[in-house]
Amino acid sequence: MKIVVIGGSGLIGSKTVERLRKKGHEVVAASPKSGVNTITGEGLADALVGAQVVVDLANSPSFEDKAVLEFFETSGRNLLAAEAAAGVGHHVALSVVGTERLQGSGYFRGKMAQENLIKGARIPYTIVHSTQFFEFMGAIAQSGTVGQTVHLSPALVQPIASDDVSDAMTDIALAAPVNGTIEIAGSERVRLSELVGRYLKATKDPRKAVADTRALYFGLELNDQSLVPGDNPRIGATRFDDWLSQTTRQK
Repeated sequence: MKIVVIGGSGLIGSKTVERLRKKGHEVVAASPKSGVNTITGEGLADALVGAQVVVDLANSPSFEDKAVLEFFETSGRNLLAAEAAAGVGHHVALSVVGTERLQGSGYFRGKMAQENLIKGARIPYTIVHSTQFFEFMGAIAQSGTVGQTVHLSPALVQPIASDDVSDAMTDIALAAPVNGTIEIAGSERVRLSELVGRYLKATKDPRKAVADTRALYFGLELNDQSLVPGDNPRIGATRFDDWLSQTTRQK
């Protein structure tokens, strides 16, 4: 089967491409680096010739409100139109758990616009809502840093390893479209402030994580429902502490 992975050179994209190829599929790792641009349309039609499945893992290079909305709307329209012309039978897109609850953020408004385009198209689809990746803990810590203190919301989170996200994207790409949303998450539900504290300690970072109910998460106020999945998500196999141990050994 021919599968096109948009954003095929990124963190999730490169791992998904590798997994699909190991299963014997013809996989196009499509990105501006490979001459495929969903914003300008360059190379898109050629890349999709004969493709049965498209996996959209592209992300906006800017997180400014107007730019991120324009990215997801333009990319989504161009990609879905090219898929319709090519006769693609399954559109798979990666989005974020809580997107519909976090519309105070320009990024999540962009993701919602992307999802609405997918739902309004005539191509069978599966939208995957993932929780935050373990690999983002450093960036989350940095976002709340003031001096040697990291102020973080104590809201509940349920993050997942990028390897488990890639496993899920691979399985979903090879399955029938659900014409709906699948949620994926890690095995542990924990306070964000506690989780980042464990990350800082394991990486021997001198900063101290502090639970602060007024702390914003990339500009957003969180509660215990904001970033966690609903009932019966697909659960990743990797435990956070096991990932931490492996990550610190590799450094």
